[in-house]
Amino acid sequence: MLDEARSRTATFQARLKDAGHRVAVITDESSIAYLAGFWGYLGIEFGRPTMLVLCEGAAPIIVTPLMETEMVSTMTWIEDVRSWEDAGPDHWTAILAKAIGEPAPREFAVETRLLPAIVRDFFTERYPDAKLRDVSPLLGEQRMIKSPLEIGVMRQAGAIAAAMMDGARNAMDAGVPEYEVALAVMNAGTRKAAGFLTGKGWEAFVSPMIHNLQIIQSGADTSMVHRRASVKPLDPGDPVYLCFCNMVQFKQYKLGFDRQFFIHHVSDEAAHVQETAVRAQQAALKSMRAGVTAESVAAAANAVYRDNGFSPGYRTGRSIGVAYLEAPELKEGDKTILRPGMTFAVDGGVTVEGKFGGRIGDSVVVTETGFDYLTNYPRELAVLQARAAR
Repeated sequence: MLDEARSRTATFQARLKDAGHRVAVITDESSIAYLAGFWGYLGIEFGRPTMLVLCEGAAPIIVTPLMETEMVSTMTWIEDVRSWEDAGPDHWTAILAKAIGEPAPREFAVETRLLPAIVRDFFTERYPDAKLRDVSPLLGEQRMIKSPLEIGVMRQAGAIAAAMMDGARNAMDAGVPEYEVALAVMNAGTRKAAGFLTGKGWEAFVSPMIHNLQIIQSGADTSMVHRRASVKPLDPGDPVYLCFCNMVQFKQYKLGFDRQFFIHHVSDEAAHVQETAVRAQQAALKSMRAGVTAESVAAAANAVYRDNGFSPGYRTGRSIGVAYLEAPELKEGDKTILRPGMTFAVDGGVTVEGKFGGRIGDSVVVTETGFDYLTNYPRELAVLQARAAR
């Protein structure tokens, strides 16, 4: 993984040079993980920025808090790791300025929409005449096509996702509170992830723990899409929707994965809504292959919604990788041409406000002739019988 990160950085530095960027300061955690191969756990939200500095003709530099230095130095392939302290002459602003060097650049390449406010203030105060140029499209275009190594990791994440869904399915029954289902998801996913890790070298820093608040809704709350697990017990006839989009991540690669189940029985109306969501997703996937536009994939799903009396409510999918949201997106107006190696979360979804919703989501990789699933789990209508009858 670190050899590939080194190669990515060399490619990105060449792209920076070709675009005329002399100094780039990268602050986004997913971008730093992609290029430098490491990540932190107490970052900018705690006022502790970590930055990757790329200067033309020079080796990369990492600027990170003193308390993170040992871990970062062990995780990354980059040799020049510079520590900063909370106060005094070694404050991060001073260390970053030294890393940038002299003469003062006239412009900086940054990810403008992801730049933390305190780092933006640093540029404004110390380099008031310098312009900030957005390098996000340059790096984003490089990240669109996943390598075989990346796809392999994402397939492992897909296997973890399936184990998580099995954990949920086995835990669900009438009377079981939503949070118990969420606990079963975390336990099953963590044990599956642990089986992929050696605990040696770089992998020693990869945690198998499945975390973040589980997105789960049941009953009429399935129309709310992104509500978190609560103490609400499941009732007979309830649809139960589980979204793992903020939980399925392995070695920093994030997937999208959604399924919906019904407790003991399902109404004809709810079944129609769920089956329409599945048909819409499958229509999108059947239209997906190298050479088509991102918006055409969304159009295929939207046609199914309209034919069944529903209005398209949101995008059909999003690109995935080391960030939860990458470019491009499967939505109207995105004319990006799909290429082999692009990876997407592809969704089907219908909402009947105040009553229920129907949802499904999978992660896939684009091929020359179509796609391959990264997540593979049954997609037919799933009605769960009482545990004693299973």
